Amino acid sequence: MTCINRRDLGLLVLRVGTGAVLAAHGTQKLFGWFGGGGIEGTAAAMEHMGFRPGRQSAVAAGLGEAGGGALLALGLATPAAGAAAAGAMAGAVSVHAPAGFFAQGGGFEYPAFLGFTAAAIGVAGAGRYSLDHASGHVLDRPWTVALAFLGSALAAAAVVGKRAQDAGEAEGVRAEADASPEAGTSA
Repeated sequence: MTCINRRDLGLLVLRVGTGAVLAAHGTQKLFGWFGGGGIEGTAAAMEHMGFRPGRQSAVAAGLGEAGGGALLALGLATPAAGAAAAGAMAGAVSVHAPAGFFAQGGGFEYPAFLGFTAAAIGVAGAGRYSLDHASGHVLDRPWTVALAFLGSALAAAAVVGKRAQDAGEAEGVRAEADASPEAGTSA
């Protein structure tokens, strides 16, 4: 008789819950499900938030959330899934950071929580009740944890850094336009 392991059962519940939430948000971006904007609406929103090009940013965010979330829920390629979802949430944190921490004020609390949870699952592993366990952990090796999180961190830093650079350049152009003598004259 097999005894149910509480740790593995807890990981299953955490994986499925976190993965489902992430997958739902990703499918909003990719397919317009659950009231989302789909690729076109998300691309426009990404452009507005300073992520350029918007369409590629929408696809990357949608795949990070939907793909990472689905894989987390299944417990398959867990390090890569956790890293992908955490990277996508790093981008969301950068958008919400100016509003402070708490979600009720538009802050970054919610995406940070999802990102840290996905990362923790990716590092801890999926547990016994997972496709990783059933497959002999062929996609969940110690080196994949380091590689997945390094890749995700580098990608997230590049995307967030480019967004900040673009915002700084746009602000500089606005400041120059406001300071020019022609700014106050009419044609």
